[in-house]
Amino acid sequence: MEYAIEVKHVSKVFRDVKALKDVDVSFSRGRIHGIIGRNGSGKTVLFKCICGFMAVTEGEIRVDGELVRPSVAQNIGIIIENPGFIGSMSGLRNLKMLAAIHRRVGEREIVEVLTRVGLDPGMKKHVQKYSLGMRHRLGIAQAIMEKPDILILDEPMNGLDKQGVIEIRTLLKELNEQGVTILLSSHYAEDIEALCDTVYEMEAGSLTQVR
Repeated sequence: MEYAIEVKHVSKVFRDVKALKDVDVSFSRGRIHGIIGRNGSGKTVLFKCICGFMAVTEGEIRVDGELVRPSVAQNIGIIIENPGFIGSMSGLRNLKMLAAIHRRVGEREIVEVLTRVGLDPGMKKHVQKYSLGMRHRLGIAQAIMEKPDILILDEPMNGLDKQGVIEIRTLLKELNEQGVTILLSSHYAEDIEALCDTVYEMEAGSLTQVR
């Protein structure tokens, strides 16, 4: 199938506010797609609709050809807003608990993915004491640990220092080379320029391709 994600004339209305306005776009499989736009432009709402966290008001969304419906699990790794972790546990314990839901990966794979995002799997520090950058690294580890075909990342570079940004960019490029389709948003034009094959701009709920 040519497209990993198909968004067909989708609108989303909250009371009197039209958060998405007839968004019609298809994201090709195996590429990195970037969306830029100010806070409140509709990027996060679009991501939540693609993941099935929100029902659309009009139109439809398909992932891998299957119609997206709220509460139906998709093969997608997700970072949207602040990942929810239990603050009184270590990063490793958080991921082990989440992995137990689907039982697709064990401790060895979790240790590997924590190392891959630059976190020490043996660190006992509780997540509530993590820096913002460490939390984002843990969020990325959660998103990729079950080896999804599609990654949806809302501002994945937030809170990372310069070296951290370089490391996560490298990781995303490696994942893409392995066939993972990535859809990401960023406030930073450098991230989009360095990573993305296609670029779209979201403004007041409307999406326009700019590259």
